[in-house]
Amino acid sequence: MKKGFFVLVGMALLFVAGGVAFAQPNTKSVATITIDSFDTDGEQNYSVWVKGKVDTLNWNWGVNASRFVTEGYPILTTFEAIPNSLRVLRTDTENPAKVLGIKTRFDRKGDNWFEIFPTDGEKNVEIPLEGNVTQIDFWVWGSNYLYFLDLLVRDSDGAIHILPAGNLAFNGWKNVVVKIPGHLRQRSRLRSGPEKMTFVGFRVSTDPAEFVDDFLIYFDDLKYTTYTLSNIFDGYELKNSDFGDDEGSEGSDSDSNSEDDA
Repeated sequence: MKKGFFVLVGMALLFVAGGVAFAQPNTKSVATITIDSFDTDGEQNYSVWVKGKVDTLNWNWGVNASRFVTEGYPILTTFEAIPNSLRVLRTDTENPAKVLGIKTRFDRKGDNWFEIFPTDGEKNVEIPLEGNVTQIDFWVWGSNYLYFLDLLVRDSDGAIHILPAGNLAFNGWKNVVVKIPGHLRQRSRLRSGPEKMTFVGFRVSTDPAEFVDDFLIYFDDLKYTTYTLSNIFDGYELKNSDFGDDEGSEGSDSDSNSEDDA
């Protein structure tokens, strides 16, 4: 009797557990999303969810530097090139492969730096990152200078985080993978809060004792890996329902009727 009872209880628990498992989204749905291949400057057509709708984002790249930068520098442009490891994977035969290049000089050694960031020509553009991001990776070409590379991201609380990406004391292309710390908040718990972490840009800092007269750096294939379904739940589409009080809304039926009665 007791044996049968435990069998029935076990089956009931299995059924409940199975039901819960089937009801929840697969948080391990992993995707790799390209932020910029640098092949089409200003025409990335980067897709992003904004309040339940798909929008596209395009940008150019800008650069600024600290106070002792030599006049006329830094210089930012694109070149037809590609890391050899990516060449065999490239399927676009119509458009040339390009990389983003920056050349800079400073008038003196010290704590010099420069930043590379997306821009629309008037202001900086921060690129929303979908889902729960686990890593950002890209290819970078080093000049074998002891400079240090960081990524800048903004969390859903509005704070900018500096994520170290190593030094640039090597020659040629290198694939760099930057892990996203688990403590970094990527989504606000509030319905009205920011839904996504954003990519702000790159920052390169010189070692105080390193030469600063002629530095080159190139970037290619900037992308990230994410759990795409981690923020999706049953009824997600109701989160952005229009109750008639949204800016630009035509108003609810009840509001219209009240005005007519008046």
